[in-house]
Formats: sequence, structure tokens, C-alpha cells
Amino acid sequence: MIRRVLAPLLAALVVLTGAAPAAQATGYRYWSFWDRDGGSWVYATQGPSITRPSDGDVQGFRFVVSEDSKDAAQPRGAAEFAVICARTPAQDGKKRVALVLDFGTAADAPSGEAPPNRRTACARVAPDASTAEALAAVAKPLRYDTNALLCAIAGYPQRGCGEPVSGDSGKPKPTDRTAGKDDDSNGGAGLGPAAGAAVVAVLAAAAMWQARRRRPR
Repeated sequence: MIRRVLAPLLAALVVLTGAAPAAQATGYRYWSFWDRDGGSWVYATQGPSITRPSDGDVQGFRFVVSEDSKDAAQPRGAAEFAVICARTPAQDGKKRVALVLDFGTAADAPSGEAPPNRRTACARVAPDASTAEALAAVAKPLRYDTNALLCAIAGYPQRGCGEPVSGDSGKPKPTDRTAGKDDDSNGGAGLGPAAGAAVVAVLAAAAMWQARRRRPR
């Protein structure tokens, strides 16, 4: 009898309070690479060492923590070639590539490091230069791992390269869209009225069952 009474109440308690263990998503901390297509960013399908941008192209890098390219945050701010390369005149035998370097947020930074401010640069390089070569012309020092994965731009971050990061940090991380404020209505530690009522119902049912067991027959 007690199981029939308490089972639905306990199930409701789990739903209302979030007591069930949550799955821990694992993301990765890395430099994401983007192409500018018209007025939008598109995740690059090739790495910067392979990509050969054309004169007038805009490309971006953003330091992020994400599970895959589908949820990776895009570079922020304006990204117009005419603005970024306004002070870099065209030159015969060279091409100009506009680069947006977004070092990400403090929430995504490795422990003990602070992200530099976002910046842009206009690289003037040889016509057959790759994006990696354009990046090296304006944002040294670069750091790569043994698999040629880009680990650091302009020395940031100082250590680490594509390491996994647990998605269960205990607190919501600020994003571009939210300020990261604690809010009990969105998964905070406090119990709302409905959850409190569920707790009371479970305790009351348990007390009634105990009383019936002790009643003389």
C-alpha cells in the first residue's frame, strides 16, 4: 500500500525539484574557425592551414567551450572588410584578408587566465597564402599541438589545447544572451511553491502509513 501511495508523489517530487541526477555533457575548449558569408558567420569546413582565402575575404576565430560546431559561439561584433582593412592599402602581388579575433568570455577561459579584448586585423600576404599564414602575419605568437591543432592566438591561452571541459560546473555560465544570474525559477537551489507542496504531501502520506501500522487490531 505504501508503495502505491508514495510512488507517484515521489515521482512528482523528482520532477518538481530536479532531484534526478542530470547527465553531464562534455564540451571542449578550443579556437573555433569561421568564414564570413555575406552578413553571416559560417563554421569553416576546413582548417586554417588548408583554407586559402581570396582577397577581400573576412574570416574569424573565437575561443569557446562547446560540445560541437553546432553550438559553438560565433565571433562577436562588426566584421566588414572595408572597415577592418581601411588602413591597409591594396598592393600588387599581395592579397588582403580581414581577420576577427574574439578571445571569448571569462566563463570559457582556462583557470587563472583572462581573455584579451576582441580585436580585428588586416593581413596583407602572398596570393597563395593560407589563413594560418595570414593569422601568423598579424597575431603572433601562435601555438599548435603535435597534431597541428591551433592552440593559441597572440599567446592566448598560455596552456591547454582542445581539452575536455565538464558541462556540470554547479552554476550556470554567463553567455552572450544571459547575464548568468541565479534564478530559482530556472533551476536554482530554492524550492518553489509546487515543490514545497510535494514535499509536504510525501511526508503526510508517510506519517499516515506509520500511524495505521501502529493502530491496534
